[in-house]
Amino acid sequence: MKKIIIAILTFLIVVVFANWAVKKFNINPDFVVGQKLDSLNGVVVYYNGGVNHVEERNQTEDGYNLGLKYQCVEFVKRYYYEYFHHEMPDSYGNAKDFFDKKLKDGEKNEKRGLLQFHNRSSSKPAEGDLIIFSASILNRFGHVAIISKVSQNTIEIIQQNPGPFSPSREAFPLIFNNGKWEIKNSRVLGWLRKEQEVLINVESNIGVSKKS
Repeated sequence: MKKIIIAILTFLIVVVFANWAVKKFNINPDFVVGQKLDSLNGVVVYYNGGVNHVEERNQTEDGYNLGLKYQCVEFVKRYYYEYFHHEMPDSYGNAKDFFDKKLKDGEKNEKRGLLQFHNRSSSKPAEGDLIIFSASILNRFGHVAIISKVSQNTIEIIQQNPGPFSPSREAFPLIFNNGKWEIKNSRVLGWLRKEQEVLINVESNIGVSKKS
């Protein structure tokens, strides 16, 4: 019995250490920290090694905080800054904090300066939306990414720092049921969108309606 207990404790220690090492260090010899992995609309995704590995803080020339290199938050904020020319009123916070659970679907998230939609929304996810994932047992900070493609039944995301062996792009099923759009992933809290992009989408839909 004593040997079994020792074996179990040893196994748990090894698992905990391995999990810590994967998060802290680069154990993937195929890449180096800071290496370009992918890009969307000219905004680059960089390799970060272990998910908890932290480089220096990335700031714009005028002092706007983009986040810690090369965390997931740094990419989405850099994407919104470079592609949408958008600065968030609150430029700090962990990934999960980007979603305000107190807001109703479609309301303005004042901290981020973006409209917020719940996962099960009357508004369909769109390319360029910032998607937020909740915390998990292995990741207490949550995760954020950018929606890179949308079809009738699938979305694709582009992400930075998902893990040393995880891909920069990932796809999830998208369903429409009872007037609501839902991304089939239990960790997805919802998505954020710039107001101007909502107006463009609405005008585009009106134009399609007039032609038909």
